[in-house]
Amino acid sequence: MIHRFMQVDVFTEVPFKGNPLAVIFDADGLTCEQMQAIARWTNLSETTFVLAPDDPAADYRVRIFTTQEEFPFAGHPTLGTAYAVLRAGLRPKIPGRLIQQCGVGLVPIRLDDDGGLAFGAPSASFAPLDSALQPLLSNALGHVAIGAQHPPTVVDMGIRWLVVGLDHADDCLAWSPNAAAFEQLQQESGADGLAVYGAYPEGGPADYEVRAFAIEHGVMFEDPVTGSANACIARLLQASRQGMAYRVRQGTVLGRDGRIAVSYRDGTPWIGGHVVGVIDGDIDLSH
Repeated sequence: MIHRFMQVDVFTEVPFKGNPLAVIFDADGLTCEQMQAIARWTNLSETTFVLAPDDPAADYRVRIFTTQEEFPFAGHPTLGTAYAVLRAGLRPKIPGRLIQQCGVGLVPIRLDDDGGLAFGAPSASFAPLDSALQPLLSNALGHVAIGAQHPPTVVDMGIRWLVVGLDHADDCLAWSPNAAAFEQLQQESGADGLAVYGAYPEGGPADYEVRAFAIEHGVMFEDPVTGSANACIARLLQASRQGMAYRVRQGTVLGRDGRIAVSYRDGTPWIGGHVVGVIDGDIDLSH
């Protein structure tokens, strides 16, 4: 019951500036209850468990747990787990590419020449926010105005983000959400969280600033850097950007400096970034 354990920092090249992830290896013998207990104990936004794949096309299988539930897919755990299995010595079946098996199926991960990684965003469905919930959204946003490019939309990618575009990156950075209104909005919209984005003027530190929020155990928290939210935004922006790549900054308000590169290949958004290792050791589950 001694398992290799890594903690990595995702969407950054500088330790402690991205989004941390715990990775537990050789987890086939663990029960769901054990996995959930470990994820609750690590107290990170997600903890992943690496298992042998049961699909011959996959390099590995992963299960993704928050402190309170299992997700079929999440973005920063996908890149962080890919980095960890490569660092642990896994050799991809296809040179330059990993295939991850998870709750939404097979997710391709590209190994870039600069050491970065990128995952192909799963397909998504879109549901404009019910007009009856617009007053709740207005209360949650306060004085911040919604941008005109896209109406607020719930994007379902196995994980569901309510995506709201704002007029400017400064609006995104300055926004202070109304927690009570947001909690009710999250419950009634069926979303797992709220992702807001705003554009920078040309020459800014990125093309967009992104922030992502969710309610866990009745408490609102802001996620430092969120791969799935950015994948949902990328799917929503796909038509308007006409396949043009762009750069995202996230985590600024939290003192982080997450960096995400979004590109489009054959109609699929690829969500890319770097990962750095922070802790590499063992976790003792024998007690």
